[in-house]
Amino acid sequence: MFVIVHSWLCVFFLTALGSQNKTIHFVTEFILLGFSGQGEMQSFFFSSILVLYLLTLLGNGAIVCAVKWDRRLHTPMYIFLGNFAFLEIWYVSSTVPNMLINILSETKTISFSACFLQFYFFFSLGTTECFFLSVMAYDRYLAICRPLHYPSIMTGKFCVILICACWLSGFLCYPVPIVLISQLPFCGPNIIDHFVCDPGPLFALVCVPAPSTELLCYTFNSMIIFGPFLSILGSYTLVLRAVLRVPSGAGRTKAFSTCGSHLTVVSLFYGTLMMMYVNPTSGNPAGMHKIITLIYSAVTPLLNPLIYSLRNKDMKDAIKKVLALATSRN
Repeated sequence: MFVIVHSWLCVFFLTALGSQNKTIHFVTEFILLGFSGQGEMQSFFFSSILVLYLLTLLGNGAIVCAVKWDRRLHTPMYIFLGNFAFLEIWYVSSTVPNMLINILSETKTISFSACFLQFYFFFSLGTTECFFLSVMAYDRYLAICRPLHYPSIMTGKFCVILICACWLSGFLCYPVPIVLISQLPFCGPNIIDHFVCDPGPLFALVCVPAPSTELLCYTFNSMIIFGPFLSILGSYTLVLRAVLRVPSGAGRTKAFSTCGSHLTVVSLFYGTLMMMYVNPTSGNPAGMHKIITLIYSAVTPLLNPLIYSLRNKDMKDAIKKVLALATSRN
């Protein structure tokens, strides 16, 4: 289903954006400036980002394999975690490979259609991540606050429904905002002081100011960010209240340990997102935008498998088995 939706949306956007290239704007490509610096500095950026990318693929791939192959992890909490790790692989791959090519490129160009396709998949996968974090918080709420009803509520069928809803909702949220932005007149200059196609730099290149479209997009971004965030906050407020009522100190420690990894990931991801997209008039310099974007697009996906595996004994043991199996085969 995911592959079918992915293919259909690619065709839709390429057709829509191709027609836009002929009738509405004059820019046919953009120049992504990326990171400043020459020679050794560019080599340092390339090497560092490549290592981050490979480690992210390895870490999240290990989690996916561990959840698939270890039958002890065939529970809703780990199934959500496995899907989340799979999502992180796609999320980091939507920007980092092009970022690496851009560092090595002399022209640093990206076509109009490719720019908006990257924009779409980067934001759709990020939105899907918001929904997954919300669903994972809901799962922890049911497990801790309603343990007796948990098996009857979080059934395998309901788990699949939630996973499909996260993927589909994430990919169906952004077509309208992106088509609206693509219809704005881009008649030059075409230089984006960033390493990804981001709405802020794109709005700065529009020939005619479009405050209504800009306000609509930032309002939409705020809703996408704050909706799941408030859901997570509500879930963990109820969890905290339930945990504080547990008479056993060991029970409270176990409950906090179970939720601590997820809360750490939520804090890292939402903290950087809110700094970037909630306040359109924040006035952060381009360099700060690049650093923040690099954190939530490349660094956070690397930290997630570390956070989850280091704080969870079952996951740690399963990943060790996966890595040992992979090493023995090689």
